[in-house]
Amino acid sequence: MELRVQDGRAVLAGRDDAGEREVDPHTLPLGAGLADALHEWAKVADAVLRTDAPSDGAAIALVTRRGHQLAGRLAADMGTPVEYTDPATGELVVVDVPNAPTEPADTAEPVDEPEAEERVPQEETPWGTGLTVSLITAAVVTFTVFTLSVGLGETSQWLALLANVLVVGGIAPSVWLARNTPVWRWVAYGVVAGVLVAWLSLLLTLL
Repeated sequence: MELRVQDGRAVLAGRDDAGEREVDPHTLPLGAGLADALHEWAKVADAVLRTDAPSDGAAIALVTRRGHQLAGRLAADMGTPVEYTDPATGELVVVDVPNAPTEPADTAEPVDEPEAEERVPQEETPWGTGLTVSLITAAVVTFTVFTLSVGLGETSQWLALLANVLVVGGIAPSVWLARNTPVWRWVAYGVVAGVLVAWLSLLLTLL
């Protein structure tokens, strides 16, 4: 089975006696939300590729990483290796089925659920470090967007508006991909906050 992006949608391709067939993930008995996640990833990947993002940029790296993660989930649900075609590079990677944890054949006593939960440490959210990163990112983005808009606004307010639309439209795919990625999500929060604060400041200057 091969996972690929086609016209902004995730497609699963396989071969049978009739030849190659392509199916929509929604037609398969996948885990909760996996089909929607595949199509969401495909839409973002298609948008990033249309913006001619650099091949070594953060957006391309996030598309590749997210696709590999979804291919692993797909392999686990289907119980078979999945061939993942990277939409950015066209490279074909085989993602094996994750190893399931083995359970002992016989147990003397059942393990209580509270004890099992205590053995799995919960990863704490680094609020202090994360919010610091978001604050610094927001300050940089606010200063950049505000300065750019004011400078262009002296020439033409329509030019400043167009520049804002192009800047926000260019970074939107990367921010959308990074919103659930560790570390990068704090940068994404800072970018969104910085753009909103800059726009609010620009509106106040017009009053």
